[in-house]
Amino acid sequence: MEKKNHFGGQWKNYMYWPLMLTVLIVLMNIPLYYFDKRAGFCVSAFAVLYFLIVLGIFTANKSLIRNQIISFATQYGTVQKKLLDEFMIPYALLDYNSKILWMNKSFSQIIEKDKQYHKSITTIFPSITRELLEKDEKEQNIQVEWKDRIYRASMGKIYFDDVKEENLIDLEKKEQFLMTLYLFDETELHEYIQKNQEQQLVSALIYIDNYEEALESIEEVKRSLLVALVDRKVSKYFSERDSIVKKIEKDKYFVVFKHKYLDELIAEKFSILEDVKTVKVGNEMAVTLSIGVGVSDSNYSQKYEYSRMAIDLALGRGGDQVVVKEGEKISYFGGKSRQMEKMTRVKARVKAHALREIIESRERVFIMGHSISDMDAFGAAIGIYCAAQVLGKKTHIVLNEVTSSLRPMKECFAEEKGYPSDMFLKSERAMELVDYQSVVVVVDTNRPTYTECPELLKRTKTIVVFDHHRQSSEVIDNAVLSYIEPYASSTCEMVAEVLQYFNENIHLKSNEADSIYAGILIDTNNFMTKTGVRTFEAAAYLRRCGAEVTRVRKLLRDDMAAYKARAEAVRHAEVYQGAFAISICPADRDVESPTIAGAQAANELLNIVGIKASFVLTEYNEKIYISSRSIDEINVQLIMERLGGGGHLNVAGAQMTGCTVEEAKKRIQETLDKMLEEGDIEI
Repeated sequence: MEKKNHFGGQWKNYMYWPLMLTVLIVLMNIPLYYFDKRAGFCVSAFAVLYFLIVLGIFTANKSLIRNQIISFATQYGTVQKKLLDEFMIPYALLDYNSKILWMNKSFSQIIEKDKQYHKSITTIFPSITRELLEKDEKEQNIQVEWKDRIYRASMGKIYFDDVKEENLIDLEKKEQFLMTLYLFDETELHEYIQKNQEQQLVSALIYIDNYEEALESIEEVKRSLLVALVDRKVSKYFSERDSIVKKIEKDKYFVVFKHKYLDELIAEKFSILEDVKTVKVGNEMAVTLSIGVGVSDSNYSQKYEYSRMAIDLALGRGGDQVVVKEGEKISYFGGKSRQMEKMTRVKARVKAHALREIIESRERVFIMGHSISDMDAFGAAIGIYCAAQVLGKKTHIVLNEVTSSLRPMKECFAEEKGYPSDMFLKSERAMELVDYQSVVVVVDTNRPTYTECPELLKRTKTIVVFDHHRQSSEVIDNAVLSYIEPYASSTCEMVAEVLQYFNENIHLKSNEADSIYAGILIDTNNFMTKTGVRTFEAAAYLRRCGAEVTRVRKLLRDDMAAYKARAEAVRHAEVYQGAFAISICPADRDVESPTIAGAQAANELLNIVGIKASFVLTEYNEKIYISSRSIDEINVQLIMERLGGGGHLNVAGAQMTGCTVEEAKKRIQETLDKMLEEGDIEI
């Protein structure tokens, strides 16, 4: 059945108002009959005549007016469609399935498809997915790329909320909207942003790590030549990249260069590190550099602050490397060479005096190492405990879990041997006692999350750090005193040096000296790795204090279960890539400290011919502990940092959660493959 066309809305009122005036004339005519009947009849006749004339005109012109209105609407719609089709901004209409319903000429020209193309928009722009279109947001903006051009895709929804009953299309709930898609070409904008970024200045600090030591290794007449050659290497390297190089001290440089050169320097991994080592004028020791680069979108003072923080981190990690700090992101380059031992002990004396002043100004001292403390952490804690006791301060050592290897040594400090019952505390008790008038001394770690009680660091404003591990991006950044020396064999060695300058009244007991000596003994693998002159000087000092080698050896003996676990780890070791030994240490119930057994097994594997690095995995307390060791050819610290850990060049470790031992093993293999491919390690 055909529908009759009717006027509606304002057009209906406009068309019918002349007829409506007849009613008004009739109403006006009624009073005239009371005053003059003849006048009333005349007006009535006029009203009838007016009505007939208007009705005739309306009837005769109704179709004509309707046709003219339709013609106007058609022309208006055609013009509107043409304007939209020729709109300079690319525009398309999508259905709820992300299919293209219609597009204008600009959109068609960009995607190089005709208007009959009705496939999904995802075939053109993969980043515009159906899931993205179905989000509740009425407007969305994402960046898309097409034919080397960058566009901002602005998408909006058109809802059919006012669907009338006479509509022939029955829209389902999921079809209650269409998507509009605009494309805004922002290629030039991105180019200008990139150019602006490239023109930003980057600041860098360059320190010569071993300036004094290198000069002392050559004749005096050649020293100026060595310095001049190093200056030339540094100036030439950065001047080639349109940089400003300013020597601020005899062994320090300040460099400013454009950001566009940073990617180039990173790509070549700052070749200046290796290039400067080639400077030879008779010096036995190669010159090494530490570089801190600061990148920031903020002001120049922020850039310099970042570079200062980066150089501190580079030095804290042992030098001979570059640290790039870009906001919270930190990147490391180099750090493959062995850190040279500092012959001077001036720094130890300065730190000893600073530690004494800090302890004297506080009422209570808390000492803690890393979780699952080893002999180095325990021995260093005992050394600091003795120093605090000389000053008459109430001192506690935070120790949660006592391993089987640590228990014999801890029993030497029992209450019946003259030590207070609260010498060792659990984390819970320490949290109750600590306040802002306390000092917390952290030993053998510089990562807050690795400590026995990380929350303890938030309860006081006075924190002291003693550690020999290389720093990572996670550090205890609010320490009032930080003594981190990566060249040291152990934290016990550092503490032994500090004790010699701390106070003249310090006299270690034999068991206290044994504890510190044992820490050095374990971390140096019986003085076979990472030992220097100062290591033996510290051992000699402890020997004079009463440390006895035989007694320490008895205290460090393993039980049968731990020895068997270590032997099993060695027996089942697999050789990967012909140079890496990877094994799993069994975590049996009989083995009280499987992580210690794993570390010992890693040391044992290095005794096998052809093994350049060893990795032993131990599953303990729902974590995977990785102990890695090397002699001198492989930097295991770089490998462990890729896995979220750290350590030294030849002694490092990491912890993993949320994975099995086999998955962790596979990750190690994948990391080794990737680093071999990138050239970060060589076999």
